[in-house]
Amino acid sequence: MRIFRKKNGGIVQLIDKEKMQEWPVELPLIFIEYIRNKKLESYEDIKVKKGVENYLDEIMEDIAIPRLINVLEGSDVEEIILALTRLEQLSRKKIEMIRPIKSYLNNLLKLKTTKIVTLAQTISDNFAKADRKKELAKKRKIMQEKEKQFLAGKIGGEEYAKARKEYLTLKE
Repeated sequence: MRIFRKKNGGIVQLIDKEKMQEWPVELPLIFIEYIRNKKLESYEDIKVKKGVENYLDEIMEDIAIPRLINVLEGSDVEEIILALTRLEQLSRKKIEMIRPIKSYLNNLLKLKTTKIVTLAQTISDNFAKADRKKELAKKRKIMQEKEKQFLAGKIGGEEYAKARKEYLTLKE
């Protein structure tokens, strides 16, 4: 166990990296994201937060990414399919959790096993959808700002129309 002591006498315990070696390959990523998104803010002590963040970074560099890379670049087809199936399920829910594997998908798309290629392609498509959503959100924000400026008379109709056209083109 990794223990972080709070100023008020409390402690925060996280599982040791050696125990994580026994977990399924995608579980350390899920653990890291869970702690960062759900638990980190509840640790009121700044020193503890910083320590936990550093520990999570260590887990990512030492355990999560290397193990995932070993599986994805390995020769055990069943293990690759199992890992990709779990990663595909994660990609539908929280694509940001598996962002580190994005660069390895291209190599998997070149394999001859159709199941692996199908899963890798599905995950790649989910990345594309997520990236498109982000881009659309940025454009929507810009469009709302341009609309406010147009209604306030700060910009002309031509500039507003151009921004609207860009937004609608991206939306389609």
